[in-house]
Amino acid sequence: MAPLSNNVMGFTPPDGGWGWMVVLGAFISMGFSYAFSKAITVFFKEIQDHFGASYSEIAWISSILLAAMYAGGPVSSILVNRYGSRPVVMFGGLLSGAGMIISTFSSSIMQLYIFIGVIAGFGFSLNLQPSVIVVGKYFLKRRPIANGLAMAGSPVVLSTLAPLNQFLFDKFGWRGSFFILGALLLNCCVAGALFRPLGPMTASEKKKKNPSQDLAEKGTDETLLSANKLQPSYGTKMEENTEETCMEKFNKVLDLTLFKHRGFMIYLVGNVVMFFAFYAPIVFLTPYAKHLGVDEYSSAFLLSILAIVDMFARPGTGLIANTKWVRPRIQYFFSFSIAFNGFCHLMCPLATDYFGLVVYSVFFGLAFGMVCALLFETLMDLVGVKRFSSAVGLVTIVECVPLLLGPPIGGAIVDAFGDYKYMYFECGAIMVAAGLFLFVMNYYNYRMLEKEEKERQTKEIEMKENAGSKKDEMSPNEDKIQNGSESAKPDTEKAWKEN
Repeated sequence: MAPLSNNVMGFTPPDGGWGWMVVLGAFISMGFSYAFSKAITVFFKEIQDHFGASYSEIAWISSILLAAMYAGGPVSSILVNRYGSRPVVMFGGLLSGAGMIISTFSSSIMQLYIFIGVIAGFGFSLNLQPSVIVVGKYFLKRRPIANGLAMAGSPVVLSTLAPLNQFLFDKFGWRGSFFILGALLLNCCVAGALFRPLGPMTASEKKKKNPSQDLAEKGTDETLLSANKLQPSYGTKMEENTEETCMEKFNKVLDLTLFKHRGFMIYLVGNVVMFFAFYAPIVFLTPYAKHLGVDEYSSAFLLSILAIVDMFARPGTGLIANTKWVRPRIQYFFSFSIAFNGFCHLMCPLATDYFGLVVYSVFFGLAFGMVCALLFETLMDLVGVKRFSSAVGLVTIVECVPLLLGPPIGGAIVDAFGDYKYMYFECGAIMVAAGLFLFVMNYYNYRMLEKEEKERQTKEIEMKENAGSKKDEMSPNEDKIQNGSESAKPDTEKAWKEN
């Protein structure tokens, strides 16, 4: 469960230097990716009135956007493994911006599902995954801090976009606002340009490498074949080897063996349960305030309050997670954060006025920031940096299902009861259950890892003892062989001289 060592990654992370510029790029890219689905909820009430949609129908916009953002995870991981983070993020920024600009010409809510939900959402997936992966490559010792700073982009962008969206709506309407927001999303292309490639061999190492060494490495197989006069076989074994090679190549792109990883499966199940209730409270926060009679700007400002608290909670959580007391047991800290998040939702219906909603937004921002800051750090702690790219892709494709269904289910509850408090009760109960599940299962996982480590050490000791006893048993025979060879040596020399 400890961080992966440098030699396994194949290179030494700089833990600073240009890495801080990479964190800045990830800050911008991840900020837009995560904050956008929350910030556009400011327009939901007006879009709902414009198209005559229900609460459940309007919630599908954020839901499809989040689902597309997470469902594109495997594709994003494959592209990162093939082309690197820089071109993928730049293309993602272009795609998300184009989706928002095209959505300004929508004549039905179904078209908003396609342009904002599918096209822009898939563009955000190309922004999100590479940003998370590249930070993990640039940092090791300071990785929790770097992840916390990068993840802080979401609340910073959200605190800016929420009041900005209300201002844009008053000036240009929701169509003109979407056009301007699409232009802002093109800044993700600039952020992607900061992601300088970092790999096992730097440019200076390539220059120092002897060119004859490359020729020797390339010609190794041919030399062995010609020297030993080996002929390749074309039977069943050759076909089996080809199949194995294809599977190995696929696992390099997307490692499916992670589904046999105990810690990964615990993380996956707990997160699937959690994501059914993770985003719905944010999606309905502004409509809930308007439902209680709060004016538009004050309702939108609740998202800014949440984001401001979240802004400080993420790097603060990263600092706490990087301490020697928390980092070895960071999974427990993650479980607590989820349960605390659920407790805030359970308390939300007690807020019946604007002051109560402000208090809820403060605690919700703290809890939400804690979960987001630890979301990818705990996964990297479980699987290591080398398998992290595949792990993110597999996790996000599975999590897209609860993300797709969560907000519409919350909207359906609001439509059925005509009140938001039952939706918050449902979300709170799910989050608390997910936190308790992860706490218990991570305790079990830690115990099993300690047991397996003790068994491994015991086997190593037994193997050393057996090797030592065999050496003691073989020593008399070795002496006889050595004495025999020494006695036969003069005869051998004599025969060689006679010849």
